[in-house]
Amino acid sequence: MDPILDKARAAQNLLERIAHKIPGFKGYRERELRRDADKLQREYLASLLETAKRALNDVSAAATRSGSLDVINDIETARKRLDKVIARIRYADRGYSGFFDEIKVDETMLERVYQFDLGLLVGVEEIQLAAQQAASATEVTAAVRELTARIDGLDARLADREAILGGVK
Repeated sequence: MDPILDKARAAQNLLERIAHKIPGFKGYRERELRRDADKLQREYLASLLETAKRALNDVSAAATRSGSLDVINDIETARKRLDKVIARIRYADRGYSGFFDEIKVDETMLERVYQFDLGLLVGVEEIQLAAQQAASATEVTAAVRELTARIDGLDARLADREAILGGVK
């Protein structure tokens, strides 16, 4: 079972559980639970990236204090790209159409997007690790550039997600 979907199910109140028993309502409710789980997951991933951003801010402060101003441009590039990725995750299309939405999303594609989204955690964890390594690196420029490459990789995966939702992939 999926722990995020289970968490959304656990948040149901008594009325929601009763409505879940109504014929035809179950499929609708499951889609709504997936929406809730999707939102929880995206917020969780964005919060993990925010911790990476704080580490990057620490790198910036240390570079400024030590007078290593040549690395500041690389840090700012990484910070801007990280902000972009955080926003893309936080405000991404859900991929799960509502009951009254004009465009209905195929259940097979929903599962594919959901599994894809779960795989985004690996990219987020790589960014966190790269940010921590940059904070303790002796060669800060190389570490920040590695972090930027990880951020760009996650950004490309998000573009793949959008392509799946758009029916391109």
